[in-house]
Amino acid sequence: MISDDIDFSKMNGLIPVIAQDWETNEILMLAFADKEALNKTLSSGFAHYYSRSRKKLWKKGGSSGHTQEIVEIRVDCDRDTLIYRVRQKGGACHTGYYSCFYRIIDKSGFKITGIKNFDPEKIYTS
Repeated sequence: MISDDIDFSKMNGLIPVIAQDWETNEILMLAFADKEALNKTLSSGFAHYYSRSRKKLWKKGGSSGHTQEIVEIRVDCDRDTLIYRVRQKGGACHTGYYSCFYRIIDKSGFKITGIKNFDPEKIYTS
């Protein structure tokens, strides 16, 4: 199994995963995966992650429909970090922006540079 060749030992069974837009190369988000999430990603063709706060596996877009279709997966030289190059449907960020990295920092503070493409109030309910 490919996941057996990934080093999950350094962070209590988790590895960081960067999601990147396949066409624009924009960084969309950073999340974590365990072995089960990686195997589910490989078998389904859609990004799966491990939620550290909920302590469970989750499919990106499972509640919003804003899925990440895998185009390719890259692994770093230490085999402990992945890049999911994806076709993003909708927004990647739960705040409504296409990317979680929608702000820049300069001397005066935060500046929003991204464009909101959905209303999270309409997608996520309590």
